Amino acid sequence: MVAVQMSGGLGNQMFEYALYLKLKSMGKEVKMDDFTCYGPRERTKQLQVFGVSYDRLTQKEYEELTDSCMLPWHRIRRKLTGRKDLSYRESGCNFDPEVLRRDHTLLLGYFQTEKYFQDIEEQVREAFRFRNFTPSRSVREYERRMEECEAVSLHVRRGDYLKPENQALFGGICDEAYYERAVGRMRNALPGAKFFVFTNDPSWIKEHYMGPDFVIVEGNDEDMGYADLYLMSKCRHHILANSSFSWWGAWLDGNPDKIVIAPDRWFNGKDFHDIYTRDMIRV
Repeated sequence: MVAVQMSGGLGNQMFEYALYLKLKSMGKEVKMDDFTCYGPRERTKQLQVFGVSYDRLTQKEYEELTDSCMLPWHRIRRKLTGRKDLSYRESGCNFDPEVLRRDHTLLLGYFQTEKYFQDIEEQVREAFRFRNFTPSRSVREYERRMEECEAVSLHVRRGDYLKPENQALFGGICDEAYYERAVGRMRNALPGAKFFVFTNDPSWIKEHYMGPDFVIVEGNDEDMGYADLYLMSKCRHHILANSSFSWWGAWLDGNPDKIVIAPDRWFNGKDFHDIYTRDMIRV
């Protein structure tokens, strides 16, 4: 039996679930650990917008895979013979073939590359249909406007990315210069482009990106992130932040002629080349 630990927000969970589907397609017995990294308000509930299902790892199975049972005789044995933890963390940030080879293990990581599931792409696309989502009136209105133009989703993530402790990893990547290059490239390719901006800092956007060809998508809080993801997927072209969320927004768009622009590096100091798909333009 193989278990995949679910962690992070919606975009990360989608990569983890896509790996679950891949392992199932290989004939493995697979379960999801959807409780270790979450409290009572399970963020995994956002996945329910797709109506997906999975076999759930039990606490006992988790303890067996990680050798973490706290009963006295297990604690004594660990002191005498050491811990026999069968979990495996993916190596680095790129495709790790060992992830697909492991059996009887708990897989840890984010698995942020389509190389894990490229050969079952249609199955993943079918899984990530918005089955349990009824768009609100405002979402329908945004969708209508997107259908009437060369709609470009533009994702600007600020918030936690701006914290001093995160600057070594995120600083200087998706800065104003990046968005200027990306917007300029889109305008050259699509003279009639209209940019639908998705952000957790609308006040900053209003100071920097105003004009008739920019529309700030508002009204969906973090608990309704799936509504923004839905709208991103309805755009014809995409400018990504270094975020799994906008990665999926572009990937779910089935337009064969879409233009997808991504930052030339994903994180500082990390080799992350497998995050990029064949159709992405790095600027």
